[in-house]
Amino acid sequence: MSPQPENLAAASAAPAGGAGQKEFSCEERIVLLSLAHESILAALEHREISLNPPSPHLSEPRGAFTTIYFNSLLRGCVGYVFPVASLYRTVAETARAAAFEDTRFSPVTLAEAPALEVSLSILSPLKAIRPEEVEIGLHGLVVSDGRRRGLLLPQVPVEHQWDRVTFIEQTCRKAGLALDAWQEGATLEGFTAEVFGDRETK
Repeated sequence: MSPQPENLAAASAAPAGGAGQKEFSCEERIVLLSLAHESILAALEHREISLNPPSPHLSEPRGAFTTIYFNSLLRGCVGYVFPVASLYRTVAETARAAAFEDTRFSPVTLAEAPALEVSLSILSPLKAIRPEEVEIGLHGLVVSDGRRRGLLLPQVPVEHQWDRVTFIEQTCRKAGLALDAWQEGATLEGFTAEVFGDRETK
């Protein structure tokens, strides 16, 4: 895929509060989580896996982030904001990227692979959002100004107990912008994310 994946701050393996009705069934969640693990293991074992989606729903283009943990500590988080391929392929590719291309961490080893925990965040399309419309626990945010862009998932302000203004400011910080950039012409976009992980399917 031509777009470069993005690294994120730690994302919780627990669903974000207020995410609403679940789009993905328990079976689909298990398929996607198993795919993420298999994609990492296959890369370590230098073998290929099929990236043909098993259903029309998982064939839909979607943005998604894969977060991996080892011993409950963040081990990598990479994803695509925009839908550039089927969700099935996107999960496989972002899982590998989180394991081997997140520059904050050394690459995952074969010894670590069996103990990895995976959390997936499946993103809705981005839409322009007014600051007063942002709901903590429901919306993720993208702030952009020129070539600078920062993204935080919906669960991040919940984890840090941020209020709405702090959440917007910290997204500006993630973009490398001034904290008040959202009041000075920067573009503010929102999205929702369905978040699920290994802990919910065990």
